[in-house]
Amino acid sequence: MQRQVVAFHFTLRDAQGRVLDFSVGGDPVRYLEGAGQILEGLELGLKGLQPGESRRIEVPPEQGYGHRDEAFVHRVPRSQIPVEGELRAGERFQTEPDPQAPIVTIAKVEGDEVTLDGNHPLAGMTLFFEVEVVSRREATEDELRKGAAASCGCGSCDCQD
Repeated sequence: MQRQVVAFHFTLRDAQGRVLDFSVGGDPVRYLEGAGQILEGLELGLKGLQPGESRRIEVPPEQGYGHRDEAFVHRVPRSQIPVEGELRAGERFQTEPDPQAPIVTIAKVEGDEVTLDGNHPLAGMTLFFEVEVVSRREATEDELRKGAAASCGCGSCDCQD
């Protein structure tokens, strides 16, 4: 059986029921099964769902963004922060111009010292997805070669390059 491309809409909630993110009203999320494009627990929960089917999927930290790791929290001098202007707790920035560089959150600013947190903001959380599958189709050779679903959904263009 060939791998499939699945398109779905979602609403993501935390344990208190607060909406953290959603796709409803916009384009559905598309992924190539088995390519690691979405969270492991979410992909497991979507497995076998057909277009029009809905499900609530609970994703524990181990299958989501992992547990918080205090080794990713560092205090650094303000002079090492590549951001101009005033810094505020909760702001996020990329550590270098390279698009693959880590994104960190400013946890605390104390004088000339800044505490940075490299954990994903959803690390340590159990996530609750309400999903509805929009479509499911066989992946194209191009998608299989690239290891990703075409973001426009056509399956044959180079839109994800």
